[in-house]
Amino acid sequence: MSNDIYKVKLDNIFEGPMDLLIHLIQKNKVDIYDIPIALITDQYLAYLEWIESMNIDLAGDFLVMAATLTYIKSRMLLPVHDDEKDEEDPRTEITRPLIEYLQIKSVAEKLADRKIFGEHIFARTPCKADLSEESDKLYIHVGLFELMEAFKNIFDTLSPEHRVDFSEDRMSIKDRITEIIEILEEKGSVIFCDLFPEESAKSMLVVTFLAILEMVRLNLLRIVQHTPTGVIRLFYI
Repeated sequence: MSNDIYKVKLDNIFEGPMDLLIHLIQKNKVDIYDIPIALITDQYLAYLEWIESMNIDLAGDFLVMAATLTYIKSRMLLPVHDDEKDEEDPRTEITRPLIEYLQIKSVAEKLADRKIFGEHIFARTPCKADLSEESDKLYIHVGLFELMEAFKNIFDTLSPEHRVDFSEDRMSIKDRITEIIEILEEKGSVIFCDLFPEESAKSMLVVTFLAILEMVRLNLLRIVQHTPTGVIRLFYI
C-alpha cells in the first residue's frame, strides 16, 4: 500500500508554527520576553523531525519558522562587542510577532465564545454523564501539539526494534475512523490512550493517530483534558 494513503497535511488541521512555538514556551515554563532560544530551537527542530517521521506533511510556514529560530540562535551565540551592546535583542524578531499573535488569538477566542443564534444546536452532543456543566470546568481544550505529545509518549514506550512498516496492506485511515466512530457511538466518549493498545503494531498506532487528526479536521471530535488527572478524552460531536 502506498505511503501517500497515510499522509496528512498539518496545515489543514487547526494549528500552525506559532502554536507549536507557544506550546514549547508553555511546556518549558519560560518567559516569552526571555526565551532560551537555543533550547526552544532544538526542541522545535526535534518536533518537526518527529512529525515528518509520522508521514505528516509540514506546511512551508513551519520550515520558515525553523529557519528564523536557527538564525536567531546563531546570532545569540556570536560574541557581543562593546559597540554592539545597545543593539536590539535578536529574540525580539520572534517575540513581537508572538505577542501580536497571542493578542489576536485571545480576541478570536472571546468572539467565538459569544452566543450566536443556533450555535448550540448539534446533531450529536457529548454524553452528559461524562461531561456535565459542572465537570466541564475541570476540562481544558487540547491543542494539536498537546495531542501530538500525548501520542509521542505512547509511541516512545514501544520497543525501538519495532519499526513502522507501511509496505504491507494495513487498515486505511477511513476504516479506522469508522471503527472509532462505532466506539464513540457506543460509549459517548473514550480515553485517548485506550485507542492505542500496547499489543498494536506501530503502523496501526500511526494510522489511529492520523485518523484522529482527520476526524478533528472534519469537526467530528471534541478533545479535552481533565486538569486534575491529565487524562485526555475524546467526545463525538
